[in-house]
Amino acid sequence: MPLLWDSVSKILFNFSTLARSSALQFSHLFNSMDSQSQNTSLQRLQNVEKRIVRVLELAGGVMDEMANPSGPRKEVIDSHCSEFMQLIKDIQVTLREEIKSACEYRPFEKCDYVPRISNEICCKKLEYVISQFDDMKRTIEGYHAASLDNMALD
Repeated sequence: MPLLWDSVSKILFNFSTLARSSALQFSHLFNSMDSQSQNTSLQRLQNVEKRIVRVLELAGGVMDEMANPSGPRKEVIDSHCSEFMQLIKDIQVTLREEIKSACEYRPFEKCDYVPRISNEICCKKLEYVISQFDDMKRTIEGYHAASLDNMALD
């Protein structure tokens, strides 16, 4: 009995930790999603919430069965544990899909700010290079003029 109780309590602890961390991730990601994707995603998460409630009911059912004065019924515990594990798997799959979907959402995908700024920087760099070439051209012209003057004097 203590071994089963330890297993159930570990599963519930791990599950609650997963649910809390997923909730935190979703709260940050939902703020930037559009309303249509939020609605379908929220519907899926509401279904997950219902499954979580069912998981807790199953865990409570197993605990009640373990406390049964006439002893636990194996078929009830097996049934509850099977459904419990299946629901946990379903919840994990759904949460993974939702996290992946939320992470793939790109709210600034059509924004041209970065390319526009990049182009402006390139233009400024080109203006600077052109001014340097102009300075070099004047310097070369000055050398040519000076050398022509020196040749004329000779």
